[in-house]
Amino acid sequence: MRRPLEAFLRPLAGLSLPGQAELERYVHHKYRRNMKRKTLEGTVSSGKLFLRFLEQAGRSTVAEIGREDLEAYVEQEQDRGMKPCTVKSRLAHAYAFLGFLIEQGEVGREVLGRKMQIKLPEALPRAIDPEDVRKLLSVIKDVRDRALILVLLRTGMRIGELLGTKEIDVHLKERRIEIPQAEKTGVGRVVYLSEDAQAALHAWMNIRDSQKAFLFYAQGARKRKMGYGAARMLFIKYLGKAGLGNKGYTLHCLRHTFASEMLNAGMRLECLQQLLGHTNIQATRRYARLTDKTREEEYFRAMEVIEKDGIHGHYQLDPELQAFLEEEKLLD
Repeated sequence: MRRPLEAFLRPLAGLSLPGQAELERYVHHKYRRNMKRKTLEGTVSSGKLFLRFLEQAGRSTVAEIGREDLEAYVEQEQDRGMKPCTVKSRLAHAYAFLGFLIEQGEVGREVLGRKMQIKLPEALPRAIDPEDVRKLLSVIKDVRDRALILVLLRTGMRIGELLGTKEIDVHLKERRIEIPQAEKTGVGRVVYLSEDAQAALHAWMNIRDSQKAFLFYAQGARKRKMGYGAARMLFIKYLGKAGLGNKGYTLHCLRHTFASEMLNAGMRLECLQQLLGHTNIQATRRYARLTDKTREEEYFRAMEVIEKDGIHGHYQLDPELQAFLEEEKLLD
């Protein structure tokens, strides 16, 4: 059953912040568009922070907001020690709120002129080493737990997507699982089962309680589906049994491992993007930087020439290429 709008607006109750009425109207707008619970909660919490900042900055109405307020808001969050991704997320919420107000004619369009860009560090995804994968799978004997881990490893599903999967979404004979609505994007997709994942899932479905709607459920009559905490704890338990407890692996590493293995096996980025449910292929390209075997092979082939024969004569560089590299500061 969907939560009522009032439940999402509760954190604003009893407050009298500048722009609060507009924020509540904005939340109502997103609620009517059937936005997800986390989206609505994030809108309220980030909006509350932004309005409290405006109050401290001496603004009494949203009509007084200027671009300098957004810059000061970013500086405040940075000074508070917020991570760049947190600052970027809060700024994005503020931009979306202001965009709504611009459409309503309550804020001038110049406020969003030349949006600020917050550069995030691009950390590589963390995949589980192939030998560690073998160690992990070797210690999982429980039928349910083996099915859960193998499905994550072989499909690349997010843990929230798998825990939300119902029995009717699983098509064992066709070796596929339907995800009606992806956890992050809200867009449905289909993922496929390898032979070992199909066998593990078949074994689990033979013994699971068929009265339960969810594929993986928690124990107890009042529980509907397994929670993230329970899934995380069983994963940690098996990491310990396999002697991998100090490696820093998380459940999400299983998704990274799937992507890395698919690319190493020659899958095209566009195909992997669909399987992972990425709306932007740039998110998928991170795995190419991690697992590009072609680049690795080219490096060692070139290095073999250098180490064996050396480079003779003088280096030559095309004048046009030289000018381009200098212009782009690629020779610094």
